Amino acid sequence: METIRVLMLPKWYPNRYDDLDGDFVERHIEAIAAHGSPEGGPVQAAAVYASVAQRAMVTLIDEEIDHSGPVPTWRYYYRARPTGLPGVDKLLKLLLWLECLRRGRRAVRRFWGGKLPHVVHAHVLFRPAVLAWWLKWRYGIPYLITEHWTAFHPDSARRLGWLRRWLAGWLIRQAAAYTPVSDDLRRALAALGGVNPCTVVIPNVVDTELFRLPARPGERRGLLNVAAFNERAKNLSGLLRTLARLRTAQPDLPGLHLRVVGYGAAEQQLHRLAADLDLLADGTVEFVGKQTSAQVASEMRRAACFVLFSNYENLPCVLIEAQASGLPAVATRVNGVPELLPDDGTAGLLVPPRDEAALGEAILAVLTAPLGRFDETALRARAVERFSYPAVGRAFGRVYQQILGEPLNQGRAHQPTSR
Repeated sequence: METIRVLMLPKWYPNRYDDLDGDFVERHIEAIAAHGSPEGGPVQAAAVYASVAQRAMVTLIDEEIDHSGPVPTWRYYYRARPTGLPGVDKLLKLLLWLECLRRGRRAVRRFWGGKLPHVVHAHVLFRPAVLAWWLKWRYGIPYLITEHWTAFHPDSARRLGWLRRWLAGWLIRQAAAYTPVSDDLRRALAALGGVNPCTVVIPNVVDTELFRLPARPGERRGLLNVAAFNERAKNLSGLLRTLARLRTAQPDLPGLHLRVVGYGAAEQQLHRLAADLDLLADGTVEFVGKQTSAQVASEMRRAACFVLFSNYENLPCVLIEAQASGLPAVATRVNGVPELLPDDGTAGLLVPPRDEAALGEAILAVLTAPLGRFDETALRARAVERFSYPAVGRAFGRVYQQILGEPLNQGRAHQPTSR
């Protein structure tokens, strides 16, 4: 039986400038590589990624080849200002991106002994999907789109402009299959014309071996937030103000201590706000900065409640990681979040976005909940069943099988047509 070859084209991917950028896409790809065959076994996956350089470069294009991990990866970086003329550089950067992807595709084909992929898998619109469509037109290779982007939600989509909204729907309709990470995102893109007969909601994936239950139950204390410091999306300032009011109203409340993990543009602003609210001096809030996945997993095993007060989200991996760690959450009822926190309250509590009073009440309810109110074993079991590497990888494998049909499964390779 021939192993399926999948060319991965991610828009976001960990890179030399930010090792966490698009890490959720990387985990999808790793899950597919390990479990994406129709039988749940490995596939031959290779990734090609290109991004504008964030530092000065001597050459127009720089290449990084990484075969050390589970997915052979070719990363390319191209000069941000090739000429210094903004109008000219905008076009040149597009051409440089195309050249990077051309080099990467040829390198992958050589790596595969001259063979073409059976499937092209584009992760996040637009450029990767446009290229995937062109490969379909040129070679007859079917393509799949996996979408994560909150830009397509109704409150944000209007900022895309009519052409990109139309293009999003058209690219999805042309795809062999389409896998949004949440049902909310499926509905948002359907409103833009992005309807495909082979649509399967496949959620984000987390490492359920790394994110696990604490060794000694009953020792959880305090609150935890893990997020990029992006105020428009994450509303960390609202969370800080809520804690200040809770501290005043409930000075003896046990566990009123928040550890904030993350980094980003609003970091200094939030530090100043926490200081102005006197949350730092008495230790109510502690900023711990950027941490590795292993360190975040350790934080989740010691916390009593995860808090995410976002104005909008898609399907936040941090909530899934919290569930794999047996950690209940308080989060806003936005976008895909209710798909993770059901209304029965077994995984945590939902509050309206920007409602700081409701947030305070929910935090108080979780911190004072009786022992056993949240079943950490059941939380973890649900996460493993739906969001583990094997579960998500096999879900993609079933989509690949539907795209390619029976001939490949019987050992007759899919043969792309040449034009």
